Amino acid sequence: MENGKWTGKNIPDLTGKVIVITGGNSGLGFESVKAFAQKGAEVILASRSMENGENAKSKIGETKGKIVVMQLDLSSFESIKKFADDFKGKYTKIDVLLNNAGIMMTPYFTTKDGLEAQNGVNHFGHFALTGQLFELIKNTPNSRIVNVSSLAHKQGKVDFDNLLFKNGKDYSPTKSYGRSKLSNLLFTYELQRRMETAGVDAKAVSAHPGVSDTNLARYLEKKFLFKILKVLLNPFFQSAEMGALPQIRAAVDENVKGGEFYGPDGFREMKGHPVKVKSNEASHNFADAKKLWELSEKITGVTFLSDF
Repeated sequence: MENGKWTGKNIPDLTGKVIVITGGNSGLGFESVKAFAQKGAEVILASRSMENGENAKSKIGETKGKIVVMQLDLSSFESIKKFADDFKGKYTKIDVLLNNAGIMMTPYFTTKDGLEAQNGVNHFGHFALTGQLFELIKNTPNSRIVNVSSLAHKQGKVDFDNLLFKNGKDYSPTKSYGRSKLSNLLFTYELQRRMETAGVDAKAVSAHPGVSDTNLARYLEKKFLFKILKVLLNPFFQSAEMGALPQIRAAVDENVKGGEFYGPDGFREMKGHPVKVKSNEASHNFADAKKLWELSEKITGVTFLSDF
């Protein structure tokens, strides 16, 4: 490591590895696809738009590894199942599943299956995808699942009486986003516990990018207040390339342990190089994690590691 800092130069050779990245066509996902492919991995760039995915692949250009674009819409359980079935028809293993895609601070709307969109995409879509790919993950020695959370998890609260803001009740963009990012962590820690109990040779890890300059905030950019805040906070923003390093480290650093959380090492974890960080107390609530898991199985119709 350079001066004790973990950088892209610390990514090991990934030749022979198969890595799936959701939302790989832009932002943190794009930077992760590029970094892994340059180190020799076969990277499946999962994108809602095949055109955007192919454009991203062209932009990256020639790499030591290989980039394969596949269509995946995390707001549709039908699309998730099709992706998983197509993937299992072509591959027999997954070394890393990087659940990176997400939407942020959107107005209230619902997924194709009627779920509030931020929680539907950011948590339930990835839960369904992980479950349907789990047999391949389980059968790949030393595999990993990385769920991308956010500093916003600290503002998140789970309310099982109205988890999905039915009909927009009590909805706010920030409240929903924080809940979805807290759910990412509850899912990660519960997944790690269940895999350990079942003796599965895999790790569940989470990461957050700090405050990174990506298109994730596209729903806010036309708002006057956001424009002012972006100017004021600009010194705390970091590039998407730097913002991707925590999830990249979580995915490939051989020293990473299951159940860990990675983020930037700078002031209030807003920017910097990736280190192990701590999530809030709510994210470690065993009862909430178990209840969220059971509810996720019920909502998605996808069951795995259910005997614990």
